[in-house]
Amino acid sequence: MDDIAILAVILASVSVVRVQISRLPITGPLLFVLIGMALSPDALDILDIGIEDEGILLTAELTLGLLLFSDAARINASTLRKSLSLPTRLLAIGLPLSIGLGTVIAMVTLTDVNWAAAALLGAVLAPTDAALGQAVVSNEKVPVRVRQTLNVESGLNDGLVVPIVAVFGALVTGDVLESRSSIVGEAVGEILIGAAVGLALGQLIGRVNPWVHKKKWTDLGGAQLVAFSVAVTAFTAATTFGGNGFIAAFVCGLTVRALIGEKTEDHVELAENVGQIGAEVTFVVFGATMVVPALQGLSFEIVLFSLAILTLGRILPVRLAMIGTELKPWTVLFIGWFGPRGLASLLFGLIILEKETETGDGLFTIIAVTIFFSVVLHGITAAPLSNIYSKWFTRQGHPEMAEAGHMPESPIRWRLNKWHR
Repeated sequence: MDDIAILAVILASVSVVRVQISRLPITGPLLFVLIGMALSPDALDILDIGIEDEGILLTAELTLGLLLFSDAARINASTLRKSLSLPTRLLAIGLPLSIGLGTVIAMVTLTDVNWAAAALLGAVLAPTDAALGQAVVSNEKVPVRVRQTLNVESGLNDGLVVPIVAVFGALVTGDVLESRSSIVGEAVGEILIGAAVGLALGQLIGRVNPWVHKKKWTDLGGAQLVAFSVAVTAFTAATTFGGNGFIAAFVCGLTVRALIGEKTEDHVELAENVGQIGAEVTFVVFGATMVVPALQGLSFEIVLFSLAILTLGRILPVRLAMIGTELKPWTVLFIGWFGPRGLASLLFGLIILEKETETGDGLFTIIAVTIFFSVVLHGITAAPLSNIYSKWFTRQGHPEMAEAGHMPESPIRWRLNKWHR
């Protein structure tokens, strides 16, 4: 209980000065990780949360479920269809290439992982997290097409990799006595059940919410509670029926958006805000309980893998995905660098750790180190590099540049609580 009170005080303390904090040249996630490290048993010894605590995993799982639901519900595919070329390239070409190249990098740099573990690492560390580069996606001097490309990509790629993580996670942590075909079959079954549950509940809320609102049985606050409850229900119901809760939450969000349209952005605000609280808590806990143990297990191989994944493993797939777009090399490099790994990768890693296998423990150390490097590197470069890039773009002064093309703006995650304005 004391730890819960400490976490509450941390969130409240940061919240009352967040306007001042927004002026600092660091991102919110980096700040929370640093706070966690300062309060950890290895420093001030104020926050003592065990990584094996079931409450930590439950919080992490529900957080990811809520964020998958709200991210899917925020993306207006019909509005963006005319301008989706860049995000589509990143998701349809860049994401698979990132997973494949990440697998190769793991096989080359990490001598003690097999192909399934390498593929799992590639999938877990493929999703990007715009929150770690909030200064980029919220900087209005950066061309709207560039920052919204990064925003839309990060909003969808974590949901898209869930099936891949599920399959390779089952192969890595499954019973060694089971055949691979049996393990894969079970994973695919979980994915299908999750999708069915998400579709069913999405249809339910997508039809009930507008109807009760039209009848004036409820107000916006009630609709937000319904959306939040259905998101949690989709996750837990899918798990109860043997399905994948993350797939259920993501499909539920997509279905709700398709049925309700733009009003969905108001309906999912509560789920999004609760997800933010969970994310902030998760980053504090990450700093307090996971960073130091992961760094203690550091090796040259892990450092090499982490840096290669964050640079070559992202920039090369982006470069290949952007062939034919006429974007300038500096823009491609800018988009390639700002592919930070954050919350989704961390939560996937915790789920792997839960399996209590030696392989899972080793993979989590690698994942945690990579995320820590990303939080630090992207956290300190987001503001200065976005300013440098925006000044370069302004100096070009060519309205016909591919970067200058119009793209409708999707809401930024936690748009009412942005760190940078």
